[in-house]
Amino acid sequence: MVRDIGLAESFHGVVELVVEFMECDSCLLYLLERDELVLCASNNPRPDTIGKVRLKLGEGLTGWVARERRLLSISREAYLDPRFKLFTDLPEDTFDAFLSAPVIVRNRVAGVINVQHRQPHFHTGGEMELLTTVGEQVGCLAALAVVDTLRLQSMSVMDLVMAPRG
Repeated sequence: MVRDIGLAESFHGVVELVVEFMECDSCLLYLLERDELVLCASNNPRPDTIGKVRLKLGEGLTGWVARERRLLSISREAYLDPRFKLFTDLPEDTFDAFLSAPVIVRNRVAGVINVQHRQPHFHTGGEMELLTTVGEQVGCLAALAVVDTLRLQSMSVMDLVMAPRG
């Protein structure tokens, strides 16, 4: 959040850190564009999926998390859950364990971050809390990305804090 790098690069860095800290096999980040969740970052990025895999709110496990604004943890056979939607382009669809948290910006859902394990995996309270916090931080990062850079440079931190909500 503090470095002057592109948003896509920042999101990729977040995904890589989540994989490292949670020792998972996959991390996918989706952001909301109108009424669709769009895959924006992955630790195993494939050019044919980033920006192209899309889900409607409520569609699949990821869409459910966005619509319900709730954390979702499935320890085994996530692909058998009735909310699951198969994407033939995503090898992660065959993974067993699934943990997902909403990305929140100013109390609104702005996306979803998913963690998956190939094998069954019981998600600890610490892992759930970590992914929830990452979802909130990604929301902050997305919000900062839309703030006018010139305005940020010309205002003091106190001006930003005290600015009326809009």
